[in-house]
Amino acid sequence: MTGFVLVNMFCSFLGTIAFSVLFNVPRRFYLCCGLTGMAGWLCYLASENIASVSTSTFLGTMLVVLMSRTLAVWMKCPITVFLVPGIFPLIPGAGVYYTVYNLVQGNLAEAAGRGIEALKIAFAIVLGIVFIVTIPKQWFRVSYWRSRLRGASENSDL
Repeated sequence: MTGFVLVNMFCSFLGTIAFSVLFNVPRRFYLCCGLTGMAGWLCYLASENIASVSTSTFLGTMLVVLMSRTLAVWMKCPITVFLVPGIFPLIPGAGVYYTVYNLVQGNLAEAAGRGIEALKIAFAIVLGIVFIVTIPKQWFRVSYWRSRLRGASENSDL
């Protein structure tokens, strides 16, 4: 079990960095991109046994987008620097491949099943992105939370 998790961590980390190179992400962001993709994939793996594939993808996507938003504010760069490479481990590439493969082979029932599953996963990715992107940007700034905590402590003294 531990070996399986370590191999998945390593592969998702390197795969995300490879897509970062492909999309011309600046070198100083490679490590953060790799960690973002790896965290999303580990969240997917952790929830895969207790939830459906679509739900696991949704949770993994939410973690990737949350990390991407936080890193974008922290490192002062666009969110897409971390989001686009970080989401790649969760994309249902095999599902789309087997859908087309079964269509070519004439297995229409199997192709429909695989296609619907791939669409559900793609929809889960979109929902995960939308849920986190709608959070106001200032919530990802440390100064916002400091001012909120400072205001709460001043009000508690009354």
